[in-house]
Amino acid sequence: MLRGLILSSNKPCLFWSILEHHFRLYCSESRSRCLNLLVKEDPISIANALSLAENSKSNYVGAQIHARVIKLGLVDEVYTRNNLMKMYAKCGVFRNGLKVFDEMSNRNLVSWTLMISGSVQNGEFEMALEFYFRLLRTGFRPNEFSLGSVLKACALAGRYEFGLALHSFAIKMGIIQNLFVGASILNMYAKSEDIQSAERMFESMLNVDVGCWNVMIGGYVQCGHGIEALKIVSLMLHRGVTLDCLTFLNALKGCSIGGNQEYGKQLHGLIIKSDLGFSTLLMNCLMDMYFRNGMKDSAKKVFHGIQNKDVISWNTLFSSLSEDKDATKIASLFREFMLKGMKPNPITFSILFRLCGETLDLELGLQFYSLAVQFGLHDEVNVTNSLVNMFSRCKEMKKARLLVETMCSKDTSMWNQLICGYNLNHCYAEGLQIFIRLWGLGVKSNEYTFSSILEACSRIENQQVLQHIHGIIVKSGFSSNGYVYSLLIYGYVNFGLLHDSFQFFNGYDMLDLVSWGTMISALVHRGHIYEAARLLNTLMENGGKPDEFILGSILSYCANISGYPLTKVVHCLVLKMGLESQVFVASAIIDAYAKCGDIDGAKMAYNQSCRSHDVVIYNTMIMAYAHHGLISGAMEIFKAMKLANLQPSQATFVSFISGCSHMGLVDEGCRLVEVMISAYKMEPCKDVYGCLVDMLSRNGRLENARWMIEKMPYDPWPAILKSLLSGCRIHGNRELGEWAAEKLWQLAPEDDTTCILLSKVYSEGGYWEDAGKLQRNMIERGVSKDIGYSWLEI
Repeated sequence: MLRGLILSSNKPCLFWSILEHHFRLYCSESRSRCLNLLVKEDPISIANALSLAENSKSNYVGAQIHARVIKLGLVDEVYTRNNLMKMYAKCGVFRNGLKVFDEMSNRNLVSWTLMISGSVQNGEFEMALEFYFRLLRTGFRPNEFSLGSVLKACALAGRYEFGLALHSFAIKMGIIQNLFVGASILNMYAKSEDIQSAERMFESMLNVDVGCWNVMIGGYVQCGHGIEALKIVSLMLHRGVTLDCLTFLNALKGCSIGGNQEYGKQLHGLIIKSDLGFSTLLMNCLMDMYFRNGMKDSAKKVFHGIQNKDVISWNTLFSSLSEDKDATKIASLFREFMLKGMKPNPITFSILFRLCGETLDLELGLQFYSLAVQFGLHDEVNVTNSLVNMFSRCKEMKKARLLVETMCSKDTSMWNQLICGYNLNHCYAEGLQIFIRLWGLGVKSNEYTFSSILEACSRIENQQVLQHIHGIIVKSGFSSNGYVYSLLIYGYVNFGLLHDSFQFFNGYDMLDLVSWGTMISALVHRGHIYEAARLLNTLMENGGKPDEFILGSILSYCANISGYPLTKVVHCLVLKMGLESQVFVASAIIDAYAKCGDIDGAKMAYNQSCRSHDVVIYNTMIMAYAHHGLISGAMEIFKAMKLANLQPSQATFVSFISGCSHMGLVDEGCRLVEVMISAYKMEPCKDVYGCLVDMLSRNGRLENARWMIEKMPYDPWPAILKSLLSGCRIHGNRELGEWAAEKLWQLAPEDDTTCILLSKVYSEGGYWEDAGKLQRNMIERGVSKDIGYSWLEI
């Protein structure tokens, strides 16, 4: 009924009267209870009544009590005014609390502390700091509550230096061992990601409660140290500290970060044992942990076991299952969600629209859009951004632009999403036009805007536009932003302007590791390996240490060019720095050795890093063996994965099947897919189907390959059809070759590879007349085959 009234423009008065009636009914009980407390007309009774309004979050009731207090002439009481400020802050109407504070002739320390904490509660962190300075100027000495609140403001506002000063002030005042102050300092360091200082603070505290332990666990999780977070949980259990709901929430996040599913299972047991299994919030986090560790069946069991499912429970399910790219399954689940009487929120529609974009299902997306309009959520910023993303992926840029331009609130993120959409569809000039228009209108840009525009500049290969955008970035004050600065360096290197890029690079005072990494990666990408090596030496001479991304980019280049000597040099550097167990670097070393033909070197690097027990390391070694035709060696690594209790990923089976394809082991490859489905309950992804079709095509089972393409749960894509067409060339099957070529022309009419492959099918099969016709057509269209070449490294 209410939704109908909202959507009906000719009944606004009726709607508001009904809404007010319902609201008064909702508040009447709390109001009568509060007013009953005011019978005695004393400050204690007023405080109790305000506390009741505060707990029910009813500003309506609180305002009536305020009016009654004024009528009784009790408003000048400092105690009463403090309680009024506290009530307004808790009810989210902080501006009313500010008015009460400004009207006070006498203020005590509690008044100032309430304004500081109220500012923090309502997201006004800078205001909280200002109130703290005013408190000091009035001559009051901060207590543990004012100091704790302002420390929280420092943590949330990113005022790390001021937080350090407050730490020193707490030591000077002798209240550093106060549990509230100590926990606040600990929280400030953890939120600022200074985990070493947080550790030192935690160790220096004489008395710690479960809240302090939780802060440390949360700090480790925030910094991405999942293993350290779980070690703290183990220490709590060892010392007999009772774990609460927040402990389990942070611990489960630590399992998600570290991929530690076994510890997650143990936590699940502890949750059941502690009688916290009824907590919907905790079960949602547990379900998310299982999903992130690839344990979908366990996650679904947790979901079905939740007694009071909320919208977050369903959103977690939608988000995780959307990774399967099965729009039909999600639509069926959403129907069940609606039948249960649940109400979608902006996050729900954001997930659904992004799924429709990824599966290119515009029709289903438009149906969800109708529902979003019906629920009045279509103009939420994150919903609009997801809609623009969906239209962009479905190549409906006119709809995407119309949607943004008709929105009342044109948030910068909407324009950023639209520009990204133009980039996605290779319409870089249109994206630049949008940016120029926004710049002319005075719309503020941020680092994401400039990152998208710099990508467009690189794509259209226009140096002048890049230089103009550089000027705008400087004028906007973003030239000191490390992310934007790095992209500018990349743009200059991409245009081959090495002198300008080095000049630009050397002229920047605040060089961080990201900037160095961008410059080195850009040089490597453009093939300037010696300049990249010199820059790496300069970084190390200046006392800097290359991170895993810098070393990984160089090793990736070594793999691509089979640069064996350079691979060995970088490997020595990695060992010297102690990074051989870092997953990204270790997998890059294994891959580089394998692609240089040194399988023994790859095995040595694997032995140095396999103690990290990461599935990526095992997958890389399996791929190395498979590409060298050493299927037995790959099988040994697979068995080692089982012993390490690691769940194989889709990439594991892709590597295996790819090796079977090159070795002609078709039956073994098919058996691996059966193992994948039956033993590991994993549905083959697109890459697995691509490898299967390639394996069948290479080995002459062309009809089986065609059957696989037609029966797989995905629409065929160009690469899989090219595998079949290439197999038709090898085994001389003209009919299937023409079928595959026809499908390819429908999917990618501009791709000239189809003509070249089909021409080879004809010529190698002896169909010279058809080959001649096709080649003449190719010449008329200007299609030519690139000349192949080889090189020898000396």
